[in-house]
Amino acid sequence: MQRCGGSPARRWTVALTATTAAFAVALPTATAEAAGGPKGIGAKGAYLLDGSGGRLWEGKAADIKRQMASTTKVMTAVVVLETPGVDLNKPVAIKQSYRDYVARMGASTADLRVGDKLTVRQLLYGLMLPSGCDAAYALADTVGSGGSEKARTASFIDKMNTKAARLGLRGTHYDSFDGISAHGRNHTTPRDLAELARHALRNATFDAVTRSASTRQKATNVNRTYTWYNTNQLLGAYPGVIGIKTGTGSAAGPCLVFAAKRGKRTVVGVLLNDANRYPDAWKMLDYAYHTRTPMKLRQLPSGAHED
Repeated sequence: MQRCGGSPARRWTVALTATTAAFAVALPTATAEAAGGPKGIGAKGAYLLDGSGGRLWEGKAADIKRQMASTTKVMTAVVVLETPGVDLNKPVAIKQSYRDYVARMGASTADLRVGDKLTVRQLLYGLMLPSGCDAAYALADTVGSGGSEKARTASFIDKMNTKAARLGLRGTHYDSFDGISAHGRNHTTPRDLAELARHALRNATFDAVTRSASTRQKATNVNRTYTWYNTNQLLGAYPGVIGIKTGTGSAAGPCLVFAAKRGKRTVVGVLLNDANRYPDAWKMLDYAYHTRTPMKLRQLPSGAHED
Protein backbone atom coordinates (compact mmCIF):
# COMPACT_ATOMS: atom_id res chain seq x y z
CA MET A 1 0.00 0.00 0.00
CA GLN A 2 1.43 3.35 -1.00
CA ARG A 3 0.63 6.60 0.66
CA CYS A 4 -0.59 9.70 -1.17
CA GLY A 5 2.77 10.75 -2.50
CA GLY A 6 3.77 7.31 -3.68
CA SER A 7 5.84 5.46 -1.04
CA PRO A 8 5.21 2.27 0.95
CA ALA A 9 3.50 2.65 4.30
CA ARG A 10 5.79 2.73 7.27
CA ARG A 11 5.31 2.73 11.02
CA TRP A 12 7.68 5.10 12.74
CA THR A 13 7.95 4.04 16.39
CA VAL A 14 10.13 5.29 19.16
CA ALA A 15 11.08 4.19 22.65
CA LEU A 16 10.27 6.06 25.80
CA THR A 17 13.42 8.13 26.29
CA ALA A 18 12.66 11.16 28.43
CA THR A 19 11.92 10.83 32.12
CA THR A 20 12.60 14.29 33.50
CA ALA A 21 9.55 15.75 35.22
CA ALA A 22 7.77 18.58 33.45
CA PHE A 23 8.70 22.06 34.51
CA ALA A 24 7.42 25.51 33.62
CA VAL A 25 9.26 28.78 33.12
CA ALA A 26 8.22 32.25 32.11
CA LEU A 27 7.48 32.56 28.40
CA PRO A 28 9.93 34.80 26.53
CA THR A 29 8.89 36.80 23.52
CA ALA A 30 8.54 35.18 20.12
CA THR A 31 11.56 37.19 18.93
CA ALA A 32 13.76 35.84 21.70
CA GLU A 33 12.63 32.28 21.03
CA ALA A 34 13.34 32.58 17.32
CA ALA A 35 17.00 33.17 18.10
CA GLY A 36 17.42 29.72 19.61
CA GLY A 37 15.61 26.52 18.82
CA PRO A 38 15.21 22.87 19.75
CA LYS A 39 18.34 20.76 19.31
CA GLY A 40 18.89 17.74 17.12
CA ILE A 41 16.01 18.14 14.66
CA GLY A 42 16.76 15.81 11.74
CA ALA A 43 14.20 17.10 9.24
CA LYS A 44 15.32 18.46 5.89
CA GLY A 45 12.84 21.29 6.47
CA ALA A 46 11.24 22.54 9.70
CA TYR A 47 9.42 25.55 11.11
CA LEU A 48 7.65 26.52 14.32
CA LEU A 49 5.03 29.25 14.49
CA ASP A 50 3.08 30.84 17.30
CA GLY A 51 -0.67 30.79 16.74
CA SER A 52 -0.73 34.58 16.94
CA GLY A 53 1.71 34.78 14.03
CA GLY A 54 4.99 35.23 15.91
CA ARG A 55 8.01 33.12 14.94
CA LEU A 56 8.99 30.68 17.65
CA TRP A 57 11.82 29.12 15.67
CA GLU A 58 13.05 29.89 12.18
CA GLY A 59 13.64 26.19 11.76
CA LYS A 60 15.70 24.56 9.05
CA ALA A 61 15.55 25.57 5.38
CA ALA A 62 12.27 27.30 6.15
CA ASP A 63 11.89 28.73 2.66
CA ILE A 64 13.24 25.84 0.59
CA LYS A 65 10.60 24.18 -1.61
CA ARG A 66 10.00 20.49 -0.93
CA GLN A 67 7.38 17.93 -1.87
CA MET A 68 4.80 17.49 0.87
CA ALA A 69 2.98 14.18 0.26
CA SER A 70 -0.41 13.96 1.99
CA THR A 71 0.03 17.18 3.95
CA THR A 72 -1.36 18.51 0.65
CA LYS A 73 -4.76 17.56 2.07
CA VAL A 74 -4.65 20.52 4.45
CA MET A 75 -5.22 22.73 1.41
CA THR A 76 -7.76 20.27 0.00
CA ALA A 77 -9.83 20.71 3.16
CA VAL A 78 -9.35 24.50 3.19
CA VAL A 79 -10.60 24.86 -0.39
CA VAL A 80 -13.66 22.73 0.34
CA LEU A 81 -14.50 24.61 3.53
CA GLU A 82 -13.95 28.06 2.04
CA THR A 83 -15.83 27.49 -1.21
CA PRO A 84 -18.72 29.98 -1.23
CA GLY A 85 -22.05 28.27 -0.63
CA VAL A 86 -20.55 24.88 0.18
CA ASP A 87 -23.10 22.53 1.75
CA LEU A 88 -21.34 20.30 4.26
CA ASN A 89 -24.45 18.15 4.52
CA LYS A 90 -24.66 17.46 0.79
CA PRO A 91 -24.61 13.69 0.13
CA VAL A 92 -21.95 12.51 -2.32
CA ALA A 93 -22.29 9.17 -4.11
CA ILE A 94 -19.06 7.16 -4.18
CA LYS A 95 -18.07 6.26 -7.74
CA GLN A 96 -16.13 3.30 -9.07
CA SER A 97 -13.58 5.76 -10.50
CA TYR A 98 -12.60 6.81 -6.97
CA ARG A 99 -11.90 3.21 -6.03
CA ASP A 100 -10.09 2.54 -9.31
CA TYR A 101 -7.87 5.55 -8.66
CA VAL A 102 -6.60 4.40 -5.27
CA ALA A 103 -6.10 0.88 -6.59
CA ARG A 104 -4.19 2.13 -9.64
CA MET A 105 -1.99 4.47 -7.60
CA GLY A 106 -1.56 2.18 -4.60
CA ALA A 107 -2.79 5.14 -2.56
CA SER A 108 -3.93 5.50 1.02
CA THR A 109 -7.65 5.03 1.29
CA ALA A 110 -10.70 5.58 3.45
CA ASP A 111 -12.06 2.31 2.00
CA LEU A 112 -15.11 4.01 0.56
CA ARG A 113 -17.65 1.62 -0.99
CA VAL A 114 -19.11 2.24 -4.43
CA GLY A 115 -22.73 3.40 -4.24
CA ASP A 116 -22.52 4.58 -0.63
CA LYS A 117 -23.44 8.18 -0.01
CA LEU A 118 -21.53 10.27 2.50
CA THR A 119 -21.85 13.96 3.19
CA VAL A 120 -19.14 16.46 2.36
CA ARG A 121 -18.52 16.80 6.10
CA GLN A 122 -18.09 13.03 6.47
CA LEU A 123 -15.70 12.96 3.53
CA LEU A 124 -13.55 15.56 5.28
CA TYR A 125 -13.08 13.05 8.10
CA GLY A 126 -12.21 10.38 5.53
CA LEU A 127 -9.73 12.81 3.98
CA MET A 128 -7.93 13.92 7.13
CA LEU A 129 -7.98 10.92 9.50
CA PRO A 130 -7.06 7.84 7.40
CA SER A 131 -5.66 10.16 4.68
CA GLY A 132 -8.11 8.81 2.12
CA CYS A 133 -7.16 9.64 -1.46
CA ASP A 134 -10.56 8.29 -2.49
CA ALA A 135 -12.15 10.88 -0.19
CA ALA A 136 -9.91 13.56 -1.72
CA TYR A 137 -11.02 12.53 -5.22
CA ALA A 138 -14.69 12.61 -4.19
CA LEU A 139 -14.32 16.10 -2.69
CA ALA A 140 -12.42 17.48 -5.68
CA ASP A 141 -14.99 15.99 -8.07
CA THR A 142 -17.82 17.49 -6.01
CA VAL A 143 -16.44 20.98 -5.39
CA GLY A 144 -14.64 21.44 -8.71
CA SER A 145 -16.45 22.78 -11.78
CA GLY A 146 -16.72 21.36 -15.29
CA GLY A 147 -18.47 18.77 -17.40
CA SER A 148 -16.27 15.79 -16.56
CA GLU A 149 -14.34 14.34 -13.62
CA LYS A 150 -11.09 15.36 -15.29
CA ALA A 151 -12.27 18.94 -15.71
CA ARG A 152 -13.68 19.15 -12.19
CA THR A 153 -10.57 17.78 -10.48
CA ALA A 154 -8.34 20.04 -12.59
CA SER A 155 -10.43 23.07 -11.65
CA PHE A 156 -10.22 22.05 -7.99
CA ILE A 157 -6.42 22.02 -8.19
CA ASP A 158 -6.60 25.46 -9.79
CA LYS A 159 -8.64 26.58 -6.77
CA MET A 160 -5.90 25.24 -4.50
CA ASN A 161 -3.28 27.31 -6.29
CA THR A 162 -5.50 30.38 -6.29
CA LYS A 163 -6.01 30.01 -2.55
CA ALA A 164 -2.26 29.63 -2.00
CA ALA A 165 -1.64 32.85 -3.92
CA ARG A 166 -4.31 34.73 -1.97
CA LEU A 167 -2.76 33.58 1.30
CA GLY A 168 0.66 34.77 0.18
CA LEU A 169 2.20 31.28 0.07
CA ARG A 170 4.81 32.14 -2.55
CA GLY A 171 6.75 28.90 -2.24
CA THR A 172 3.72 26.65 -2.66
CA HIS A 173 2.32 25.01 -5.81
CA TYR A 174 -0.11 22.12 -6.26
CA ASP A 175 -0.42 19.68 -9.13
CA SER A 176 -2.49 17.25 -7.06
CA PHE A 177 -5.59 17.22 -4.88
CA ASP A 178 -4.14 14.57 -2.55
CA GLY A 179 -0.34 14.62 -2.69
CA ILE A 180 0.24 12.15 -5.51
CA SER A 181 2.33 14.33 -7.79
CA ALA A 182 2.33 13.34 -11.44
CA HIS A 183 4.92 15.91 -12.50
CA GLY A 184 6.86 16.62 -9.30
CA ARG A 185 5.38 20.12 -9.04
CA ASN A 186 3.50 19.59 -5.79
CA HIS A 187 5.66 21.48 -3.32
CA THR A 188 5.64 23.88 -0.41
CA THR A 189 8.01 25.33 2.19
CA PRO A 190 7.95 24.73 5.93
CA ARG A 191 7.06 28.38 6.52
CA ASP A 192 4.21 28.32 3.98
CA LEU A 193 2.76 25.10 5.34
CA ALA A 194 2.81 26.42 8.90
CA GLU A 195 1.02 29.59 7.79
CA LEU A 196 -1.56 27.53 5.90
CA ALA A 197 -2.17 25.32 8.94
CA ARG A 198 -2.57 28.36 11.19
CA HIS A 199 -5.12 29.74 8.73
CA ALA A 200 -6.97 26.41 8.52
CA LEU A 201 -7.35 26.10 12.29
CA ARG A 202 -9.50 29.23 12.32
CA ASN A 203 -12.25 27.16 10.72
CA ALA A 204 -14.29 25.37 13.38
CA THR A 205 -15.03 22.35 11.18
CA PHE A 206 -11.37 21.88 10.25
CA ASP A 207 -10.41 22.16 13.90
CA ALA A 208 -13.01 19.59 14.95
CA VAL A 209 -12.00 17.12 12.24
CA THR A 210 -8.25 17.26 12.75
CA ARG A 211 -8.38 16.98 16.54
CA SER A 212 -10.40 13.73 16.31
CA ALA A 213 -8.32 10.65 17.17
CA SER A 214 -11.03 8.46 15.63
CA THR A 215 -14.53 8.70 14.24
CA ARG A 216 -17.47 6.52 13.21
CA GLN A 217 -19.46 7.77 10.23
CA LYS A 218 -22.59 6.08 8.88
CA ALA A 219 -23.41 6.22 5.18
CA THR A 220 -26.59 8.18 4.54
CA ASN A 221 -28.22 5.66 2.19
CA VAL A 222 -27.18 2.22 3.48
CA ASN A 223 -26.58 0.54 6.80
CA ARG A 224 -22.81 0.80 6.73
CA THR A 225 -20.56 2.50 9.28
CA TYR A 226 -17.02 3.60 8.57
CA THR A 227 -14.50 3.64 11.42
CA TRP A 228 -11.47 5.82 10.78
CA TYR A 229 -8.43 6.41 12.98
CA ASN A 230 -6.27 9.51 12.81
CA THR A 231 -2.79 8.61 11.54
CA ASN A 232 -1.23 11.33 13.74
CA GLN A 233 0.32 9.54 16.73
CA LEU A 234 0.78 12.76 18.68
CA LEU A 235 -2.98 13.02 19.25
CA GLY A 236 -3.88 11.83 22.72
CA ALA A 237 -0.18 11.48 23.57
CA TYR A 238 1.34 14.94 23.82
CA PRO A 239 -0.76 17.21 26.09
CA GLY A 240 -2.73 19.75 24.12
CA VAL A 241 -2.11 18.42 20.59
CA ILE A 242 -4.99 19.27 18.24
CA GLY A 243 -3.80 17.88 14.89
CA ILE A 244 -3.03 18.30 12.04
CA LYS A 245 -1.82 16.01 9.21
CA THR A 246 0.70 13.31 8.38
CA GLY A 247 2.18 12.49 4.99
CA THR A 248 4.68 10.06 3.52
CA GLY A 249 6.04 9.87 -0.01
CA SER A 250 9.03 8.47 -1.87
CA ALA A 251 10.22 11.96 -2.82
CA ALA A 252 8.75 13.82 0.17
CA GLY A 253 9.80 11.38 2.88
CA PRO A 254 7.86 11.33 6.17
CA CYS A 255 6.16 14.67 6.83
CA LEU A 256 4.12 16.09 9.68
CA VAL A 257 2.08 19.23 10.28
CA PHE A 258 1.16 19.48 13.95
CA ALA A 259 -0.42 21.90 16.37
CA ALA A 260 -1.06 22.12 20.07
CA LYS A 261 -3.02 24.42 22.35
CA ARG A 262 -2.38 25.01 26.03
CA GLY A 263 -4.44 27.66 27.71
CA LYS A 264 -4.70 30.53 25.25
CA ARG A 265 -1.48 29.67 23.45
CA THR A 266 -1.49 27.72 20.17
CA VAL A 267 1.65 26.64 18.32
CA VAL A 268 1.97 25.16 14.84
CA GLY A 269 4.92 23.14 13.57
CA VAL A 270 6.02 21.58 10.28
CA LEU A 271 8.51 18.82 9.55
CA LEU A 272 9.30 17.87 5.95
CA ASN A 273 11.32 14.78 5.06
CA ASP A 274 12.01 13.64 8.61
CA ALA A 275 12.46 9.97 9.48
CA ASN A 276 12.11 10.93 13.17
CA ARG A 277 9.13 13.19 12.74
CA TYR A 278 7.37 12.29 15.99
CA PRO A 279 10.37 12.57 18.34
CA ASP A 280 11.33 15.81 16.59
CA ALA A 281 7.80 17.22 16.86
CA TRP A 282 7.86 16.30 20.55
CA LYS A 283 11.11 18.26 21.00
CA MET A 284 9.66 21.25 19.17
CA LEU A 285 6.54 21.27 21.33
CA ASP A 286 8.59 20.97 24.52
CA TYR A 287 10.68 23.89 23.28
CA ALA A 288 7.60 25.97 22.53
CA TYR A 289 5.96 25.30 25.91
CA HIS A 290 9.17 25.23 27.97
CA THR A 291 8.56 21.79 29.37
CA ARG A 292 10.23 18.40 29.37
CA THR A 293 7.56 15.79 28.65
CA PRO A 294 8.18 12.02 28.77
CA MET A 295 7.40 10.67 25.32
CA LYS A 296 4.98 7.84 24.71
CA LEU A 297 3.20 7.94 21.37
CA ARG A 298 -0.39 6.85 20.77
CA GLN A 299 -0.30 3.44 19.13
CA LEU A 300 -2.66 2.90 16.23
CA PRO A 301 -5.05 -0.05 16.46
CA SER A 302 -4.24 -3.15 14.46
CA GLY A 303 -5.43 -2.68 10.90
CA ALA A 304 -5.55 1.11 11.08
CA HIS A 305 -4.14 3.00 8.12
CA GLU A 306 -0.73 4.64 8.43
CA ASP A 307 0.66 7.62 6.56
